[in-house]
Amino acid sequence: MKWSEIAIHTTHEATEAVANIFHEAGASGVIIEDSREPDIERENVFGEIVELDRKDYPSEGVIVKAYLPVNSFLIETIKDIEQSIAELPKYGLDVGLNKMQTSEVDEEDWATAWKQYYHPVKISGRFTIVPSWEEYTPVESDELIVELDPGMAFGTGTHPTTVMCMQALEKYVKKDDVVVDVGTGSGVLSIGAAMLGAKQVHALDLDEVAVTAAKENIVVNKVEDVVDVTKGNLLDSIHVKPDVIVANILADVIMSFSQDAASLLPKDGLFIVSGIIEEKRDEVKDDLIAKGFDIVESVLMEDWVALIGKKTGDA
Repeated sequence: MKWSEIAIHTTHEATEAVANIFHEAGASGVIIEDSREPDIERENVFGEIVELDRKDYPSEGVIVKAYLPVNSFLIETIKDIEQSIAELPKYGLDVGLNKMQTSEVDEEDWATAWKQYYHPVKISGRFTIVPSWEEYTPVESDELIVELDPGMAFGTGTHPTTVMCMQALEKYVKKDDVVVDVGTGSGVLSIGAAMLGAKQVHALDLDEVAVTAAKENIVVNKVEDVVDVTKGNLLDSIHVKPDVIVANILADVIMSFSQDAASLLPKDGLFIVSGIIEEKRDEVKDDLIAKGFDIVESVLMEDWVALIGKKTGDA
């Protein structure tokens, strides 16, 4: 089978939005090549071994790549992608160069393209993300291994926004908590919450591709008895009282349902949010405070922000 590799050269702030447009167009995963990646000074807190070749990365901005099957609808699909990206400035996102390149690859080459980028990565005190094709032996007795296949998911779980959410879940989720994961994508946050002892995890996504990918990853990680995945718009379908709501999505989307989160959560319930560019941190922070949350933690990683809000009043 032939596949078309579609690459968009964009900005850091538009990366998540462009990736989402690819997913909505039918791509089952994306590759993100970030110009800043080779220059990041890592503290090696979790024992990561990182060797990056600058030639594999753009000189500026970010290149987001996706793969779509070569068929009679491809040209129309590419036009739809271009139009959707062109509309992003309406939502306050700078798309930068917005330069598209396409090329054709064989299915075997496509599989190789995915795998050369991904290796086991320890992202927190306990969590290690392991690509499904890699052999990995835990090095700690309490290490939690999350297996992901980026060919069927929305990334490898190592993007800063995901890492911050996983670290927050590790810190705050308690045994028998009820957790809601809004915009679950690959399902990695739901899997993490289940491994930490949550008794129920409700994973939601509006995208059918995401729902399918999350279900597959949840089965691979053997947490299907705890996690249910449904197609749903934000919190519209949730009627339980969760202890924790986590959302790794765009800042404007977070603010659009923060009142619903406040209404669902009990006193001292936690709202963990990320996907926020640094420039929007104060705007989201002020919104959460206005909705009845105390900001108990604000975390910055590579120009991305995560906020942890605790509900202050009764439901």
